[in-house]
Amino acid sequence: MSSSANQESTVKPLRNDCFALPPGVNWTPVDEALERLRSRLHPVVGVEHCVPLSQLNGRILATDVFAPRAHPPSNNSAVDGYAFAGPLTEVPCALPLVDGRSAAGEPYREQVPEGHAIRILTGAVMPAGTDTVVLEEDCEVINGQLHLNGTLKAGANRRLAGEDIQVQDRILNAGTRLTPTQISVLASVGVESVDVYQRLRVGVLSTGDEVKPVGAPITDWQIYDANRPMLSSMITQLGYELIDLGHVLDRPEAVKEALERGAEQCDLILTSGGVSAGDEDHVSKTLKAHGEISNWRIAIKPGRPLALAMFKGTPVVGLPGNPVAAWVCALRFGAPAMALMAGAEWFEPQSYLVPANFSKNKKPGRSEMLRARVRDGKVEVFGSEGSGRVTGLAWSEGMVELDESARQIEPGTPVKFIPYGSFGL
Repeated sequence: MSSSANQESTVKPLRNDCFALPPGVNWTPVDEALERLRSRLHPVVGVEHCVPLSQLNGRILATDVFAPRAHPPSNNSAVDGYAFAGPLTEVPCALPLVDGRSAAGEPYREQVPEGHAIRILTGAVMPAGTDTVVLEEDCEVINGQLHLNGTLKAGANRRLAGEDIQVQDRILNAGTRLTPTQISVLASVGVESVDVYQRLRVGVLSTGDEVKPVGAPITDWQIYDANRPMLSSMITQLGYELIDLGHVLDRPEAVKEALERGAEQCDLILTSGGVSAGDEDHVSKTLKAHGEISNWRIAIKPGRPLALAMFKGTPVVGLPGNPVAAWVCALRFGAPAMALMAGAEWFEPQSYLVPANFSKNKKPGRSEMLRARVRDGKVEVFGSEGSGRVTGLAWSEGMVELDESARQIEPGTPVKFIPYGSFGL
C-alpha cells in the first residue's frame, strides 16, 4: 500500500450549535460541562494510511491492529541452563549431555534423545525432545553428565509459543495514542506500518494591546505574552500539528482576519484573552457577530470566562487571558476535547488520593484547581492562588482538584491530585 496521506470524505463537520447551552443554564458544574463536550464532539480528521513505525510516536490509531505473528513465535528458554524432557521427580539424577547447544541466534536443529539434556541459553528455541529447563546455578556438569539434586516440574523455566500474543490477537485498539512501548508491541509481531488519523491541526492565537511577543519593544504598562508559547508547547507535546496564528491587537478587523486564517488552516483554534464582556473583548464580540458562540459559565476557579464557538465551521476555544486560568482550562477542557476530535478516546485524567500538606477552608459553589506537587508522599500547593502568578506553573507538577462542595482541609486530609502526566504532558 502507498504511504501517502489520504483525507477520507466521510469526516463529519461539527454542528454550528454544538456548544450551545440549554435555556436557563447559568453556572455549569465541571463534570456536567465535560460530559456536554464529550457528547457533542467527534473526530474531525481524516486517515493517513500505512505510516511506518519510525513515524508513529504520538500518532493515533485509526483502525484496530491484529497480530500477523505469534509472540514468542516458538517455545523458548527463560533462563541460561540445560534443557531436557520433564518432569524430574527422582533425585539425585545424572543426564548425559548431547554435543552442541541451543542459542537465541543459533537453535539446535536435531532431536534430543530421551533421558538426555542439552546446553541452552536465554531466549533460545527449545529443541525437539525437551520441554523443561534447569538453571545453570541449580545443577553441575561432571564428565559430560548433568547432575541435578532437586525435583523439577515439566515446563519449568520455559516460555510457550504465543503465550504473550497469538496470531490474529487484537493487540491495539483504534483510538490508541501510540507510545514507544506500544510501538515495541507492533514491532515484536512484525507490523511494519499502520493506519493513523491525520494530526489534528490546532491554531494558537493571542490577543491584547497590553500583550507583546517576547523580543518586541515593550513599555511599563505592557506584558510579555506567556500564553502563546505555553499553549504552543502543550499542543506539540500532545502530538498535534501547531498552527501559530500569532498575536493581534484589540481591533475587530485584526481579530476577524486572524480567525479567518485559522478557520482555513486549522481543525480547532485556541485563543487567549478577549473573551469576556468588556469594551475591548473583541474575540467574543467577533465570534458573536460572525459565528456561533456560547460563553460557558463553568463553576471552576480559576477558569472564567471560557468561550466555546464555531467560526466558519471551525471550533474555537476562547481561553481566559490570565496564564494560570488559561492553563487550567486548556488542560481540563481542551485536552480531552482535542483528543476526541483527533480520533483518540475521550479521557478523564488519572487522579490519586494523596494526604494534604496544607490547610484550606474551601467555600461551596465552585470547583477549585490548585497548582500542586507531591513531596514525601504528601501534596503541597503553591502559596498564592492568583491566576497571574506564572511562577506557580513552573513550580507545580499537577493540580489538586476540589469539587463544588464546602470542605475544611487540614494536613493529612486526602485530596484529589492530578499530575500533568495524566494529560499526556
